[in-house]
Amino acid sequence: METAQAASNLIALQGIRKSYNLGLPSQTEVLHGIDLQIASREFVALMGPSGSGKSTLLNILGLLEPMTEGSYQLQGEEMRGMDDAGLTLRRRRMLGFVFQFHHLLPAFTALENVTLPAMMMEGRVSPKSLRHAQDLLADVGLAAAMHKRPAELSGGMQQRVAIARAVVQEPPLVLADEPTGNLDQASSAEVFGLLRRLHAERGISFLVVTHDAGLAARCDRRLEVVDGRLQKDTGPPSRPASAAQLIVPATMY
Repeated sequence: METAQAASNLIALQGIRKSYNLGLPSQTEVLHGIDLQIASREFVALMGPSGSGKSTLLNILGLLEPMTEGSYQLQGEEMRGMDDAGLTLRRRRMLGFVFQFHHLLPAFTALENVTLPAMMMEGRVSPKSLRHAQDLLADVGLAAAMHKRPAELSGGMQQRVAIARAVVQEPPLVLADEPTGNLDQASSAEVFGLLRRLHAERGISFLVVTHDAGLAARCDRRLEVVDGRLQKDTGPPSRPASAAQLIVPATMY
């Protein structure tokens, strides 16, 4: 039963701890034994005050920095102890990233930015990858802007390019760190609506870090990190409690 449950999880964290300055008098633990499961096709908000540890947790989930202790399984495969080459490969294949600031390459067009993951994975952009990127930009409403550079696009359009880049490889999970935090209200609503549509249509799971309680309320599940611990897990009543049980003890490409 436990094995079947583990296999059904996209993400399974157990006993995750993270310390900085190991072995020094200034050693500090910022995550204190986090257990968390995220299933496929979930749309999850991650909240918490500044300094709570949510950014560190997001970096561990994104395979951008290592945990100090614990287990992290991504689609049933253990990430702890994997070498840098293995982590890089899995990050490129299985994870997409959207940040508060779009991090588009300014010298590249929108289309070239979206084909970048294919270039990194395959060493070239195949005709199939190019068509897929073009179709995806059209899907996010940028068919007429795909040959423009970021400086020629509005903030909301730039973020839509970044979202297209994050999902172009069809990763099972996209990690979005304050994806609407740098946008006006109208653009914020537009971008969040796009994330929800991609989730519904493509079956991609999203973990969205946000300070916006209104936006978090529109997610299917809400997690709250306080002082390096997961304190709350609020989700739809229909989700079995066991699937979301939290036990709280003591570059990109």
